[in-house]
Amino acid sequence: MTTLVVRGARILGGDAADLTIVDGTITAIGTASAAADATVLDADGLVALPGLVDLHTHLREPGFEQAETVATGVRAAAAGGYAAVFAMANTKPAADTVAVVEQVAELGRRAGLAHVQPIGAVTVGLEGKRLADLGMMARSAAQVRVFSDDGHCVHDAQLMRRALEYVAPFDGVIAQHAQEPSLTVGAQMHESPLAGELGLGGWPSVAESAIVARDVLLAEATGARLHVCHVSTAETVDVLRWAKARGIRVTAEVTPHHLILTEEEVRGYDARFKVNPPLRAATDVDALRAALADGTIDVVATDHAPHPIETKQAAWADAAMGMVGLETALAVVQESMVETGLLDWAGVARVMASTPAQIGRLDGFGGALEVGAPAHVALVDPAGRAPIGTEHLHGRSTNSPFLGHSLPGRVVHTIYRGRQTVLDGVVA
Repeated sequence: MTTLVVRGARILGGDAADLTIVDGTITAIGTASAAADATVLDADGLVALPGLVDLHTHLREPGFEQAETVATGVRAAAAGGYAAVFAMANTKPAADTVAVVEQVAELGRRAGLAHVQPIGAVTVGLEGKRLADLGMMARSAAQVRVFSDDGHCVHDAQLMRRALEYVAPFDGVIAQHAQEPSLTVGAQMHESPLAGELGLGGWPSVAESAIVARDVLLAEATGARLHVCHVSTAETVDVLRWAKARGIRVTAEVTPHHLILTEEEVRGYDARFKVNPPLRAATDVDALRAALADGTIDVVATDHAPHPIETKQAAWADAAMGMVGLETALAVVQESMVETGLLDWAGVARVMASTPAQIGRLDGFGGALEVGAPAHVALVDPAGRAPIGTEHLHGRSTNSPFLGHSLPGRVVHTIYRGRQTVLDGVVA
């Protein structure tokens, strides 16, 4: 029997209490007298959150191990306070078969620092031509419930309808990368006067919102669950608000970087700020924050997208799109949502732990910190500041937009299945 006592943590930012954890389960909350053989963890002044859950992580393995592996990715996840991540399907080969999703799940088990839940591809090879075997992946040992061609939009309406119909009987969800490809040919940044000033092709907001409008109607027609990836525009927020008022089964996510960064970052042509969907206008950022606060947007998901340094240190037009974000997500949410009064720490737990787990049908994660619950815990110092340098990142790639800056809050300890995966900021 192993016993861990967490002393004096502020549960969801409220009153301080001790958490007693025995063999991976929370057995008591309150003042604890530790047994002689117990490990005691001082959490005085720290906020205790459920271990975070990310619905949108690119772990790159198999096929792109030069950017990230499952093992390095879960190190970054643990450092960011995560207990579980959903691994996107755009690997090589794509995660469109039982063999690949079970391989990814097994690599996660071996790494042991966080649960890795594979996402299955919607179409074979992410090519948007024919459905992958969604049912087989759902029935596999990996128990896939989320399917996405992320990086590619399922732009064929008939194919999208069939995918939604297919997953409805087993309560699966199609997570759509909403990008109408015919509207984004040559696009390099948000379509605005700034794009013209910088000589870069514009990426219109309607390329996103038009697909979301179509897909919520398809979800209504099929009765299936739709999840919208990385919402970036105020227009999409309007569509989501309408769809939810109508009772359509749609959920949505926003990335940390879309909550805090704007198109103005592109002025320096620094490709660390090149991302899909692009950074938008300040008015979009305001709309996204408000939508996350009122529940129109359900969750924060990182879209952690590692790239080798040579693919980012390139001319803007040639550089890869994407940012790493697992280690900075919670700090960005603290700055953009908590310190602005839009969310409290209970709200952070909702959008970064409980609701992502519910959307992904991932049992045993994201739940309340209560007696009998699995011991997945993130302990955060809200008064600390975290410097962001390449030496502070634990993944294989360092394409963070926050390099050289500091962010509020610091993940001090992470507990996964009752085991300390991060202790005083150091990954086990």
